[in-house]
Amino acid sequence: MPNVEAFETLCPLIGFGLLIFLPLLIGIGIYNSLVHLRALVRESWSDIDTELKRRYDLIPNLVETVKGYAKHEREVLEGVTRARADAIANNGPVERQVGTEQALQKALKSLFAVAEGYPDLKAAGNFLELQRELSDTENRIQAARRFYNGNVRDYNVRCESFPSSIIANMCKFTAAEFFRLRLEAERAAPRLEWE
Repeated sequence: MPNVEAFETLCPLIGFGLLIFLPLLIGIGIYNSLVHLRALVRESWSDIDTELKRRYDLIPNLVETVKGYAKHEREVLEGVTRARADAIANNGPVERQVGTEQALQKALKSLFAVAEGYPDLKAAGNFLELQRELSDTENRIQAARRFYNGNVRDYNVRCESFPSSIIANMCKFTAAEFFRLRLEAERAAPRLEWE
C-alpha cells in the first residue's frame, strides 16, 4: 500500500504548509482591507475639500454684495476676507484645518448678522441667491463630513482591533482624525436665567 504511506508522509507536510500559509493569507487580507479603508478616508477627504473650495469661491461675491449695502461694516467684511484667506492657505492636517474652518464659520455668521440690519440687502436677489448657494454648499459639506467621519471610524476600528492591529502597527497604519466643526456657542449649554 504505497499510497497510504505516501499520504502519511504528506499529511505532516500539508499541515505544516497550512500552518505557514494560512496566517500569511489572513495577513495579506487584513493588509489589503487596511489599504482599502485608508483609500476611502483619503477619497472622502477630497470630497470635503471640493466643497470647501466651492464655499471659498462663493464668499468674495457675498462680501462684495454686502459691501454695496453695508459700507460702514468694514471690520466684519475684513474679518470674513481674512478668515477665508486663512482657510484657503491651510492645507495641513485635519486638526489644523478644523480651526480655520471654525473661524470662517464664525466670520460668516457675523456677516449674516450684519445683513439682518439691512432690509434692502436681505431682499436683494443677488444676496438671496448667494445665501441659497452658500446654504446648499454648507449642507453638502455636512454630508461629505459625515461620509468622511464614517470612513475614519471604520478605518480606525480596523486599525485598533485584533488581529488587524498587529498588521497595522507593523505596516505603520496610523489612526485618522475625525473632522469635527463646531462653534464654541454650539458646544456651550444654554444658560437659563430665572427672575
